[in-house]
Amino acid sequence: MDFLSFQVVGLFLLLGAFAGILAGLFGIGGGVILVPLFLWAFTVAEFPPELIVHIAFGTSLAIIIPTAFSATLGHRKRGNVRNRQVLFLAGGSLLGAAFGSWLATGLSGDVLKALFGLMQIGVGLKMFLFRPRLPPEEHGRIPRLNLLSVGFAGGAFSAFFGIGGGVITVPLLVIALRQPIHLAVGNSSALIVVSAFAATIFYILLGRNVPDLPPYCFGYVNVLVATLVAPLSILCARLGVRLASRVRNDRLMRIFAVFLIVIGLRMFISFWI
Repeated sequence: MDFLSFQVVGLFLLLGAFAGILAGLFGIGGGVILVPLFLWAFTVAEFPPELIVHIAFGTSLAIIIPTAFSATLGHRKRGNVRNRQVLFLAGGSLLGAAFGSWLATGLSGDVLKALFGLMQIGVGLKMFLFRPRLPPEEHGRIPRLNLLSVGFAGGAFSAFFGIGGGVITVPLLVIALRQPIHLAVGNSSALIVVSAFAATIFYILLGRNVPDLPPYCFGYVNVLVATLVAPLSILCARLGVRLASRVRNDRLMRIFAVFLIVIGLRMFISFWI
């Protein structure tokens, strides 16, 4: 099957739309869907094996930027984005993205993927069983250091795994900082715009002088694939926001928890297969 055959392009569009819905619904970037697709497609295209993972991550991040921005606009209209909190989350995210990009380009990441999968399973189980106390905004502000720390973790995971980072940011906001799930999803979407943008720039810079880059690659970002997938993903992010606004807090949190467990199992099992 050719890299840009009708079937592959159709799959790009379909999964790009699904990634957009997930971005709006759960406050993630959609990279958990896009990265496995790109790994397969770039292997089919016979990209240099040593570059496939990095190009998949970089391309995924480039698509996540406009997708998360579209989701953020939708959440903001519904009052689920707090500018001050996002500012401090973003500050930590920029540092985390720099660290994660540097680490990802120097490691294979297989063992860390397995550990990440285990962590996601644990966090998912915690969220599924979690009974929230009084949200922080009802009894005081969240300390800046806590916001910076959550942002750093989200940015680092975003850059290292080529994902938006919401799969770590949302659970931390809900469990550690006691935010309502809808607010955590909105803040996470806004944060992802910053972390994905920073990580994409780092992937471009770190890959700009790499020899034997495939066609249409700008550093570790395949511009052609990003251009194909991004438009439908952006449109479908708004659909995800509308779906999220119609689901109760506790139900949305449990749906997100199941999603985390499934993704964690997939990442952990892929380490052994």
